[in-house]
Amino acid sequence: MRIVGAITRGTTNPNRLRRVDNFIAYRCGNLLMRSAQPMVIDLGYGATPVTAVELHSRLAASVRPDVTVVGLEIDPVRVHDAQPYADPPHLEFRRGGFELAGLTPVVVRAFNVLRQYPEDEVDAAWRQMTATGALLVEGTCDELGRIATWAVVTDGEPSTLTLSARLSDLDHPATFAERLPKALIHHNVPGHPVHDLLSALGRAWESEATPFGPRQRWMAAVRRMRDEGWTVLDGPARWRRGEMTVPWP
Repeated sequence: MRIVGAITRGTTNPNRLRRVDNFIAYRCGNLLMRSAQPMVIDLGYGATPVTAVELHSRLAASVRPDVTVVGLEIDPVRVHDAQPYADPPHLEFRRGGFELAGLTPVVVRAFNVLRQYPEDEVDAAWRQMTATGALLVEGTCDELGRIATWAVVTDGEPSTLTLSARLSDLDHPATFAERLPKALIHHNVPGHPVHDLLSALGRAWESEATPFGPRQRWMAAVRRMRDEGWTVLDGPARWRRGEMTVPWP
């Protein structure tokens, strides 16, 4: 099978993807619980397999203990170096790319991968990673996982965009602009919906200064967004975690 993709930088850190892992457990838990083969692929886990190990640990603890996580990397050296961390059949590392090594997972997590590709290659990658019916969570984050954004993609089409922050470190929602998914990062200019979204969130944040701390300020800002007519999904339980999810359109 031809491997599709290119070797990326591979930088990673422990707990860098904690925020999106929590979202996957929440958003995809029922899919994994219903599946006869609850497999999740961590595509492009990087120079060390720590984020794949953490993903398995979190899903096994919060969703079901028999979940399988397969880390895929194009670089054979990275695959070789990850083998001491494998725990077959529940945690494996294989060589593969957007073709998913011929596997049929329930969920694919691809983080900080497409950011390193040209924008005109994103749609094809989305289609290929979801061709067998998998739900794709694709996005990007900063080096320590304090700021992250991701899209949920099914059948090659994005359905939602999530903004997520460690609120104690959030100075202003404009920070999200630096970490938008590749499909959006070049569209954060006047006249485009993502620019309107971030601008409105910035105004809501500025208007909701509070002596009670950043979590209360964030929740008030998200509530203001909803009151102003934005379709904000989920509810206060997710907002409290520093998340805001909106329909992709």
